[in-house]
Amino acid sequence: MSNREICFLTATELVHRIRAKELSVREVMEAHLTQIERVNPKVNAIVTHTDLAEVMDQADAADAALARGEDVGPLHGLPIAHKDLVETKGMRTTYGSPIFKDFVPEQDALIVERLKQAGAITIGKTNTPEFGAGSQTYNEVFGETLNPYDTTKTCGGSSGGAAVALACGMIPIADGSDMGGSLRNPANFCNVVGFRTSPGRVPVWPAVLGWFPISVEGPMARTVQDAALMLSAISGPDRRAPISISEPGKIFSQPLDRDFRGVHIAWDRDLGGLPVDSQVTATIDAQRGVFESLGCVVADKTPDFTDADEVFKVWRAWRFELAYSKLLETHPDQIKDTVVWNIKAGMELSGPQIGQAEIKRTTLYQRVREFMETYEFLILPVNQALPFDVRQRYITEINGVKMETYIDWMRSCYYISVLGLPAISVPCGFTSDGLPVGVQIVGRHQDDLGVLQLAHAFEQATGFWKQKPAVAE
Repeated sequence: MSNREICFLTATELVHRIRAKELSVREVMEAHLTQIERVNPKVNAIVTHTDLAEVMDQADAADAALARGEDVGPLHGLPIAHKDLVETKGMRTTYGSPIFKDFVPEQDALIVERLKQAGAITIGKTNTPEFGAGSQTYNEVFGETLNPYDTTKTCGGSSGGAAVALACGMIPIADGSDMGGSLRNPANFCNVVGFRTSPGRVPVWPAVLGWFPISVEGPMARTVQDAALMLSAISGPDRRAPISISEPGKIFSQPLDRDFRGVHIAWDRDLGGLPVDSQVTATIDAQRGVFESLGCVVADKTPDFTDADEVFKVWRAWRFELAYSKLLETHPDQIKDTVVWNIKAGMELSGPQIGQAEIKRTTLYQRVREFMETYEFLILPVNQALPFDVRQRYITEINGVKMETYIDWMRSCYYISVLGLPAISVPCGFTSDGLPVGVQIVGRHQDDLGVLQLAHAFEQATGFWKQKPAVAE
């Protein structure tokens, strides 16, 4: 096989061929490293690289383990790059911030630890905006990551480097995180899969707030099956993460095939009146018949999202104040203005405000839960807008409606974040200009498997994930 053919095999197929000794881990690694050398300078997705000799030593050790007949992990031999927000022992972790441009952690984050235990081999770190804030991947340390389908556009964020690396065949799986859409938004902009898992499904450690339910970590991949494969390795309980879900990761190793005949889904084009670019709406609407062909009973219905915007902004501001207020005191000139604004918004919160937001969040959850007793899934736009000029830092207007803050254009994602429901972005088509559009599938409380199953069925029926960016050819 050519290097390019190897790089665009699915992770599931790569694992199969490695185990069957049809491909060696060394061959897989060499192919991906060649692809990175060739394509990464065009898009700036992977910003820190593991020493080449170390990577190849690990590849050879992985091949030797197979030759000895050892029982290996589900991701054995797969190259992976970690988001530059998660700590990697002995490898620079900058958080996209000049303050941490030379920071080298002494420990691995739990998700990195599990990926290594499953046999994945770290080849580097993927770019992210400063502290993951804002769904546009740029920072003062590494610069901008470009959309592979149009390098004048943003790739989204904050897991933007991960999405671009996947789309370009530089890695077969990637980790990401999501508070207001950071797994879903870049996947949507780059024609890959990003899965916002249920809080606690993938335990998060270290964490400033151990019980914080809005930020999650999860898998990114080119296919839903690959995302499930990765999730089987990174999910499951851990005592270091007090909200971790007790179900073992192996539940995601089962086949994703499911009969969807008679399953009721709600088709929501604008989450109750949010401005959405007409090209986004048209692209998603064009695939409505696919869900019907799967046997789903599709109804135009919208749950009541009242208070979702307020709740998210309170929780986000509170978290920013807790996580970064001390940095604002010590490095006020080295933090971007939007992060400063979010920290200060947290400082201005009162205890009663936070309490009222939590009461409203509980009421909102119960309202949507009742709605979803009838409708097992929600079908929504991932983003309200298309990929925009990479020099623009955030969207200020959609359909003539002004956005009040730098995150308002992400409401179609963060309304779901405050509910704590599992949600996935899966490729849904392209505009006439060739820009990717994803669809967001939201499931019931902790039904991560169900979301993967419906996304897999849609993906198999459409095949949009197969369209590769020209920059990677």
